[in-house]
Amino acid sequence: MPTFGGHPRTPGADVCVVGGGPAGMMLAVLLLRQGLSVTVLEKHADFLRDFRGDTIHASTLNLMDELGWGDEFLRLPHQKARRLSGVFGEKEYTFGDCARIPGRHQYIALMPQWDFLDFLAGKAAEYPGFTLLPSTEVDGLRREQGRVVGVTAQGPDGPVEVRARLVVACDGRHSDVRRLLGLRSRPFGAPMDVLWFRVPREATDPEGVTFIVGAGLGLVLIDRGDYFQIAYVIPKDGFEAVRAAGLEALVENVGKLAPSLAGRGDVLKSWDDVSKLTVVINRLRRWHHSGVLLIGDAAHAMSPMGGVGVNLAVQDAVATARILAPHLRAARDGGVIPGVMFRSLDSQLARVQRRRWFPTAATQLLQRALGRGVIARVLRSDETLPVPAFVKLADRFPVLQGLPARAVAIGFLPEHIAQR
Repeated sequence: MPTFGGHPRTPGADVCVVGGGPAGMMLAVLLLRQGLSVTVLEKHADFLRDFRGDTIHASTLNLMDELGWGDEFLRLPHQKARRLSGVFGEKEYTFGDCARIPGRHQYIALMPQWDFLDFLAGKAAEYPGFTLLPSTEVDGLRREQGRVVGVTAQGPDGPVEVRARLVVACDGRHSDVRRLLGLRSRPFGAPMDVLWFRVPREATDPEGVTFIVGAGLGLVLIDRGDYFQIAYVIPKDGFEAVRAAGLEALVENVGKLAPSLAGRGDVLKSWDDVSKLTVVINRLRRWHHSGVLLIGDAAHAMSPMGGVGVNLAVQDAVATARILAPHLRAARDGGVIPGVMFRSLDSQLARVQRRRWFPTAATQLLQRALGRGVIARVLRSDETLPVPAFVKLADRFPVLQGLPARAVAIGFLPEHIAQR
């Protein structure tokens, strides 16, 4: 694990990455491997935050293999989700089987995000060009002749300024860089919000990821070894109504939907044990500005459905590094007139967006369809929702279970470290 630290002011870097999440740390590692210098600004003191995206999909595991880190990475504690199933009424249906996807990793790894980020930061720390500044929050952009050439920030020891040939915003759905650029995302709407909490898990409980649907309610049970991470699905903006009904009502509803968990909700002592996620699906029309690129949630916020956000962010980072690294090296090494050099680099930012637009839009379209066709109907209904046709079909014809498994675990356009 790397030591977090830095200096009040840093020298220039080839790339300044804002945000030390999955996109930011993966991008940093990949650029460092190609001989570039990278400074990462992370507004938190460390990576230890609960209820973040903790699903590492087969597409990301395949990347770890390509980097030569696969076996080492899988020595970190994790669980394997090999199937996707749903409980409608009293019957369980399997609609996704990861054994039917290609490759070595026929499962989804459930791993705390802080372990994933610590792993990437440790790899980055092996390179001399890496600087990680924790507790450092961006508050301004440095511009010269209309082009962003760095950022200003507040760190634990005072003001920080980082100059760079390129700034990449990986600072999430509430991106400071996006706000400073005056960019607004196009919202697509979502019918739900999610309450996260933990309850103990026993050895006889279901493994992997299980969806449970009832009358006006939905649960997702995520196997985390000795506990379940539970997503309690509520109507959009419905948290105050849930809170007014009382914590006891929430615990009772969990027991109704998952009778095997009845009584375990007693671990919830107060609303401090419950974390609310406001679900949004949105996307920027333009992911770049002269000298700046936005990727991951900073460019496109995803619903938690399928746990795809982390893996789309990682795929964005891989495409960004592969496309931009040669141009960043040329900018560093000189030999090109500066104005021409920067125009060439900026033209490649649009290429990154073009590359990543389709898998982003396709995934969001699927999430929106499931939101309208399944989630919204569940939350509006006073009766248990009839089993969706695609679930019944996949359960009846197992060969079809590879399609949803592939859409979730691999995605629509998996990236590779070297273009194939």
